[in-house]
Amino acid sequence: MRILALDASTEMCAVALGGDEGFVERSATAGQRHSELMLPMIQAMLTDSGIGISALDGIAFASGPGSFTGLRIACGIAQGLALGAGLPVIGIPTLAAMAEAARLRDGSGRVIAALDARMREVYVAAYEYEGASWREVVAPAVTVPEAAPLPTGSNWLGAGGGFGVYPALRERLQSALVRCDVEITPSASAIGALALPRFIAGAGVAAREAAPLYVRHRVALTTAERAAGSTL
Repeated sequence: MRILALDASTEMCAVALGGDEGFVERSATAGQRHSELMLPMIQAMLTDSGIGISALDGIAFASGPGSFTGLRIACGIAQGLALGAGLPVIGIPTLAAMAEAARLRDGSGRVIAALDARMREVYVAAYEYEGASWREVVAPAVTVPEAAPLPTGSNWLGAGGGFGVYPALRERLQSALVRCDVEITPSASAIGALALPRFIAGAGVAAREAAPLYVRHRVALTTAERAAGSTL
């Protein structure tokens, strides 16, 4: 089985192609240019591999939480490609992909993943690796760093930029953390690794059914918040 995995949930734009043998990934710092970069990256990946979209078995994308615009871009591109080729689609939660990225990097099996949600808040979730899959210990949520949910036990890895942007988050969770790695991102390879067994199990959905996971549903600031310099 061969699948394509997409991520535009952060400032990184990433594409991975692979299957049981592993994934090959291309990534670049995109800022706000995901819509310009992702399709050329996909085309280059497929060209280098010598295959077309129709040769794939499915397309996965980082469903969120994360950048509202980035989530819509990745979901929309996945839908468009899948619809044209008649392929199933799977959305993978961004924070779960960060946990998988940490496991692939250094074998971490207990991960608290956190991303900057802007507006002085973080997206946060906790996962524990059991057997051959992740168990969700704390569901994805948006919260102020000082009120982040604290999972039971210790020896948790704090993963993601949320820990770098908000020192208060590390202070809040310090009793559970063994260390932090602020460089962990929801890599496209991790998205592919999580999606692959689901595709094999037949869990893919039709392109029209794919949707982002926003967690926060607020997409605009009040006039006072804009005047104060707040951002989403």
